[in-house]
Amino acid sequence: MSKETILLVDDENEMVELIEIYLKNEGYELLKASSGLAALELLQRHPIDLIILDVMMPQMDGFQTCKKIREKNTTPIIMLSSKSRDIDKITGLSIGADDYVTKPFNPLVLMARVKSQLRRYNQFNPIRLPNVNEIQIDGLAINIATHTVTVDGTPVKLTPREFAILKLLAKNHGIVMSMEKIYQEVWNEPFMESKNTVMVHIRKLREKIEEDGQNPKYIKTVWGIGYKLE
Repeated sequence: MSKETILLVDDENEMVELIEIYLKNEGYELLKASSGLAALELLQRHPIDLIILDVMMPQMDGFQTCKKIREKNTTPIIMLSSKSRDIDKITGLSIGADDYVTKPFNPLVLMARVKSQLRRYNQFNPIRLPNVNEIQIDGLAINIATHTVTVDGTPVKLTPREFAILKLLAKNHGIVMSMEKIYQEVWNEPFMESKNTVMVHIRKLREKIEEDGQNPKYIKTVWGIGYKLE
């Protein structure tokens, strides 16, 4: 069964439910957005293999969304629309869509087009290496090269020490790091009873990246040992 991730962007619940059934039956992972803006946010946070994009949506329609996606992303896009005029199809394809499907449509035909686009994309992109400079953990993104951090797409300003601690925890994702180890790696000097120094920096780091510092989502305390990034 395939494990590619499909982003379905449509504000019609019945249409979403119908397509979802067929996609999941084919074994695809599915992310859903009801607007173009929500779709752009998901693209920043998750690796997407293909996008099914409806044209008629409020705020930002499918054409505008497609243009915005194409500024930075080459992921295959299949547009859905009740607009069947040739000019509408030409518009969709000219701004970057890979296919254009008019409503109503046979869901089996849509699935065939999904497979075709994924096959073509994978054929011409046989090796899609991850960005070795970026560590992504749920909504937390850490770029090692640019020393930048975002949480759910929002930039977060960290001091050099805070960034070094976060980078260390991220590179050892899921592994408990003792306060001694953190201090030695970040400050590059012997520990010498510096627990408070590490604790203060962890607290400040949590204040910046956690929605609730008292109930952290990312930096977990392992009592009596140290910290880990989940």
